[in-house]
Amino acid sequence: MSDEPKILGFCCNWCSYGGADTAGTARMQYPSGVRIIRVMCSGRINPEMILKAFKEGADGVFVGGCHIGDCHYDAGNYKWRRRAKFIKDLLPEFGIDEKRFRFEWISASEGDKFQKTMVDFYDAIKKLGPLERST
Repeated sequence: MSDEPKILGFCCNWCSYGGADTAGTARMQYPSGVRIIRVMCSGRINPEMILKAFKEGADGVFVGGCHIGDCHYDAGNYKWRRRAKFIKDLLPEFGIDEKRFRFEWISASEGDKFQKTMVDFYDAIKKLGPLERST
């Protein structure tokens, strides 16, 4: 069994997914334990999706969205910012350390920020160890 952390990332189609693509195009390396799901907007992510990711085996969950004021859908990142605060407060109720959840504003041109964020988050999750799940 691999001791590599499993990290699921939800990335906004218009910005942070573009940042991931920029990192890939520039051949910037980030850990293979990171899996990215493209969503149309961070504002479409709900707490249930984050909790399900943890339930289904993720050791860490990342969400990347457009910088405030740059949302393709005007207010999606404002919605996400409110939900992210709610999720951080909710996770301990399920026995999940809030350090296992991270979000960042990353634009399509910030491939270096995307890569650094993934490496830093991966290292933090590796230090925490696998998420203990009740059966």
